[in-house]
Amino acid sequence: MGAVKTKRMPRAVRERQMLDAAVRIFGQRGYTAASMDEIAELAGVSKPLVYLYLNSKEDLFTACIRREAAALTAAVRAGVRQDLPVERQLWEGLRAFFAHTAEHPDGWSVLYLQARRHGEPFVSEAAAMRAEIVAFVTRLVAVAAREAHRDPGLPEREVAGLAEALVGAAESLAAWANSTPEVSAHQAASTLMNFAWSGLGSLMGGKVWSPPPERDHGDRPPAPLSSP
Repeated sequence: MGAVKTKRMPRAVRERQMLDAAVRIFGQRGYTAASMDEIAELAGVSKPLVYLYLNSKEDLFTACIRREAAALTAAVRAGVRQDLPVERQLWEGLRAFFAHTAEHPDGWSVLYLQARRHGEPFVSEAAAMRAEIVAFVTRLVAVAAREAHRDPGLPEREVAGLAEALVGAAESLAAWANSTPEVSAHQAASTLMNFAWSGLGSLMGGKVWSPPPERDHGDRPPAPLSSP
């Protein structure tokens, strides 16, 4: 009798297996330390097949970044219902963000740590994902702040700065939460919401903190005398 032939696997399924393996290896070992041999073994394929499908280690890593970025942005968008008040939209978006990063720690490591450490073109790929999330949050903050103030002319730079600060805090908190097993995604989202919405709520209520006036160089108090 002849040898039994295995069923040919569709390319999309095989490629997904390779990317799953690559994300795990890159996320846990880092881009430099990861080897194509390890990735091929974990995916259950030959190394030549990985190269045939994804060309090179650089192309494979880029494909991982793109896939994980698309999954994260899709999760955040799917978590936000447009019919909810802005406060609830922000909460649901944060909860979706932290739930996804907690469920996919290797993917988050690829996006937040590895892509940023190894220069171009990886930095640009991760930055594109971040810019999309910042733009999404900017729209939420802009709607909330402008509705509260009934001021459609609220400076765009101020709104953009708030969104950048919020996304930056979410990124750092996700990295911390993923390294702290006792912190759940719900707790991380609650922490950031309490921190962010307290400030945003004050801003929307017209309670804006103003910095003290800057001194001119000639108005500075004299420096204390040095001890002998």
